Amino acid sequence: QVRLVESGGGLVQAGGSLRLSCTASGRIFSINAMGWYRQAPGKQRELVATITSGGSTNYADSVKGRFTISRDYAKNTVYLQLNTLKPEDTAVYYCRYSSTNSPLAYWGQGTQVTVSS
Repeated sequence: QVRLVESGGGLVQAGGSLRLSCTASGRIFSINAMGWYRQAPGKQRELVATITSGGSTNYADSVKGRFTISRDYAKNTVYLQLNTLKPEDTAVYYCRYSSTNSPLAYWGQGTQVTVSS
């Protein structure tokens, strides 16, 4: 079982920045991937960015150059730096953990990001 706790969401004006954090606890495998997904009202959940335990990153085209994903291995924490935010970035952001050592993936409870125009 893996527990994910997110923080850092909030209300920000367009052009502003936020940093999201997600800390994993429980049975963490050394080989894993963590990432951020988001879901806007009336839309499907979509990938924002992922990072593997080896440090490889992947970003949605819509956030490339504006968002940066990173992780602190010692703290089992993944961060998402959101810069140059746009109103269309408004969504609930979810943290996800997965590992090739387990068939299960785990999700955090979500944190709201609201960008005003």
